Amino acid sequence: MAIEDDKYILQVEGLYVNYGNFVAVNNVKFEVLKGEIFGLLGPNGAGKTSTLSAIEGLLKFKNGTIIVDGQDVQKKPLHARASMGVQLQSTSFQPELNVVQILQLFSGVYGVPMSKDQIKGTLKDINLEDAATKKFGQLSGGQQQRVSLVIATIHNPRLVLLDEPTTGLDPQSRRQLWERIEAIREKGHAVLLTTHSMEEAEAVCDRIAIIDHGRVIAIDTPQSLIDKHRDEPEVIAVSRRGKVTLEDVFIALTGSAVRA
Repeated sequence: MAIEDDKYILQVEGLYVNYGNFVAVNNVKFEVLKGEIFGLLGPNGAGKTSTLSAIEGLLKFKNGTIIVDGQDVQKKPLHARASMGVQLQSTSFQPELNVVQILQLFSGVYGVPMSKDQIKGTLKDINLEDAATKKFGQLSGGQQQRVSLVIATIHNPRLVLLDEPTTGLDPQSRRQLWERIEAIREKGHAVLLTTHSMEEAEAVCDRIAIIDHGRVIAIDTPQSLIDKHRDEPEVIAVSRRGKVTLEDVFIALTGSAVRA
């Protein structure tokens, strides 16, 4: 791995994660480029969350190398984490704090002080001006996700990790979040997201990796994966409307059995 190659913001090489004798992540390798939205797709239990947790530094891994913005997450964990912003699927903030107080708290935590005008501008940018004094628990799911993404990116990280960011959102909230994710890419930064939504993967991801049973089984652009597999009998067999979709390819590659 050329860790000094500055075209990558994230490099994962030969990653193994074990839980006792169970191998959850098995020799996973992929890179995320600057200015790229990269999707990590897989059935439940495929190894997505373990891979994400290892990148975040929350999970010790058995073997492999993870480089974030040129920093090895094992050798220089604090430097690597400083380049990351993380939005989890379910994020909880202090229940007694309102939206403004949460922004003030985390801007201080990250050493990025924000004036009242800057906070007001941020809330205007995410259409939450009228919710400034609301407690986090009083916000809708879409509003909570917008606040969570602001907190995850308040220190302008080079890599943003999003774990199923649009789960449970209505179409309008989902589209708004997609636009904010795309704005991160336009800065030349990178986004790694996990999702179960094939529509989301096709709509926002430049490239995707499909992981199953701990192994990466395909990496490419969504359209290239469709084009590559569209004529395979397994894909044709699961196609429901005559037009092959990314979901058809995904099911053909990972199987139709429901995972626990």
